[in-house]
Amino acid sequence: MARCDVCFRQCELNEGQTGFCGARICSGEKVTAKNYGKLTSVALDPIEKKPLNRFYPGTMILSVGSFGCNLRCPFCQNSEISWSKQALSCGSTLSTVTPQELVNIAEKYTSQGNIGIAFTYNEPLIGYEFVRDTARLCKKAGMKNVLVTNGTAGLNVLDELSDCIDAMNIDLKCFDEKTYRDVLGGDLETVRRFIARAVQMCHVELTTLVVPGISDGEQQLTELVKWVTELTDANGRAIGSEVVLHLTRYFPRFRMTDTPATDIGLIKRLADIARQRLKYVYIGNC
Repeated sequence: MARCDVCFRQCELNEGQTGFCGARICSGEKVTAKNYGKLTSVALDPIEKKPLNRFYPGTMILSVGSFGCNLRCPFCQNSEISWSKQALSCGSTLSTVTPQELVNIAEKYTSQGNIGIAFTYNEPLIGYEFVRDTARLCKKAGMKNVLVTNGTAGLNVLDELSDCIDAMNIDLKCFDEKTYRDVLGGDLETVRRFIARAVQMCHVELTTLVVPGISDGEQQLTELVKWVTELTDANGRAIGSEVVLHLTRYFPRFRMTDTPATDIGLIKRLADIARQRLKYVYIGNC
């Protein structure tokens, strides 16, 4: 038996057993990434699609994803490739891409404006070893590395990436511990610690999908923004007001198809509230 220390779940796994995320497996009495180098999605995207609005705007980035996720959001936008039954069973059928091969692919797209690699689509940190190995090579090649994550990994994982990640977009899905636990299957405090450390490492933008009944309350947003403004850099200097926040409109999806799309007027009101304390607030999907 071995314990996985990647996220808050701390799964204890017997030999051959896969963790909750579907992508880490106990092999030889240690937990390794079952999805190492297994790519389910590759696309050349505008950097703003991550979304990153204040990190090399106007450029492109090679977006890659694997399979597996340690959350179970009922409004998941990528369930088919992240944690559906089909996605979690695809590991044995996918060919493996080495870190150097992926970097070579990214380099081929520099003529089309590509600045590097974005690890996205599923939760990339449950396969952090591949992210780390690839990102270090990518950086040596003079390109940038972007991480799009739900932020529920441990600080030990984040430290493994401290020398090679240039920017992150982190999902701060709501600001209520009970909702994080009971609806999303997550842990808000883990995300808060992750964000607090991440802003000391690299450029960070946060995204909150405004879901009716989950993350659309004005009081909740006010508390979220207040917490963000109190973030500090490694020297203790307050930098939270400069952290970018994206408020994104929800559309019916996955297991919440009966929940209507978020009212655009509400999105705009929430953005106005956030702008009272944050310099950079963007709305999306409106």
